[in-house]
Amino acid sequence: MKLGCIADDFTGATDLANNLVRAGMRSVQTIGVPEGPPPAGAEAVVVALKSRTIPAAEAVAQSLAALRWLREHGAQQIYFKVCSTFDSTDRGNIGPVTEALMDALGCDFTIACPAFPANGRTVYKGYLFTGDVLLSEGSMREHPLTPMTDPSLVRVMQRQCARRVGLIEHAVVRRGSAAIAERMAALRAEGTAIAIVDALDDADLHAMGRAFAALPVLTAGSGVAIGLPANFGLAPSAAAAELPPSSGARAIVSGSCSAASNAQVAAFLNRHPGRGFAVDPLLLAAGEDLAAAALAWAGSKLGEEPLLVYATAQPEAVKAVQAALGVEAAGALVERTLARVAEGLVGRGVARLVVAGGETSGACVQALGVKQLRIGAQIDPGVPWCQAFTGEGRSLHLALKSGNFGGADFFDKAFEVLP
Repeated sequence: MKLGCIADDFTGATDLANNLVRAGMRSVQTIGVPEGPPPAGAEAVVVALKSRTIPAAEAVAQSLAALRWLREHGAQQIYFKVCSTFDSTDRGNIGPVTEALMDALGCDFTIACPAFPANGRTVYKGYLFTGDVLLSEGSMREHPLTPMTDPSLVRVMQRQCARRVGLIEHAVVRRGSAAIAERMAALRAEGTAIAIVDALDDADLHAMGRAFAALPVLTAGSGVAIGLPANFGLAPSAAAAELPPSSGARAIVSGSCSAASNAQVAAFLNRHPGRGFAVDPLLLAAGEDLAAAALAWAGSKLGEEPLLVYATAQPEAVKAVQAALGVEAAGALVERTLARVAEGLVGRGVARLVVAGGETSGACVQALGVKQLRIGAQIDPGVPWCQAFTGEGRSLHLALKSGNFGGADFFDKAFEVLP
């Protein structure tokens, strides 16, 4: 193993592994900390945790357990993968986990950079942009669990950290890896321990990759990963993304309420009338067994044409449900239901499954008993197909999509990439 990665959610882990594979690094994603050794031939292992929104102390404990396993099995560098929209609150969990990893590794300096230009996430003067607008002016401002109202990553990170947080500006990054390394040394000498790094395009990410080669730990979105495999003498290769052929029924389970997922659900329903089943959280709270209802509905419809079970809704509807049930209770209720749906669909013959939403993906893979994912071809930036085996030994082609990722046609495009 060359690179050991810790991801704070399941779709984020897949996103990271996808970028590593595209850069030529054979990558495997595990669900939680493995019990045994890594698979033979894996040059990167991404340990997927479900720690983004849990209490900070629990996120730290889980991340340190992952770190111990990765170091035990030879990881030469550690990568803490966070969301490209830096999803967190003033309590964490990005800052607390970063500092815990630094403490464990005896590291006095690291960087934090969520930039992923291919998906419209850029950082300039320390401010995070989604597309053409500041993070705080986009849909993340209304996120039900981690509303992002401050676009300054220096301020966001400083509120979460005891160490001093600084900035490596784009004017430095654009001058290349030597200039970045020089600025890191200067910040370290000044007593800054964590630096937010600007990035506007992939050239910036490649320059960072070379500059970060000697850092024991990095905190980043998946974008920075594109520049790291070259540090280990690796180059892009199609062989790194090869998966076995696919077959079986096709389905989509969507629990994300992001703007992107809302557009994807609407586009799918428009193109496939009668192929969608909506899960209403208020009906769930009233005691209706919508998982059973969804599976009964799907029973006669499974086949070559995909079907969709979704709890995706507009922000106003989400707020109404949260007001009635509470934020955490509403989310947990939907996750449990969609996980039962995913498990039931696979049990009924679905062998090609798309899951939208980080929390939903985590619940679904846990319900399915998936322990490991082999990373395959990219569907859209940040989202690949993977091969997995369920707890019952069924082979399953699985795509775990972050709520914010993908174009409006993503669901149909997924099955074109994996026919």
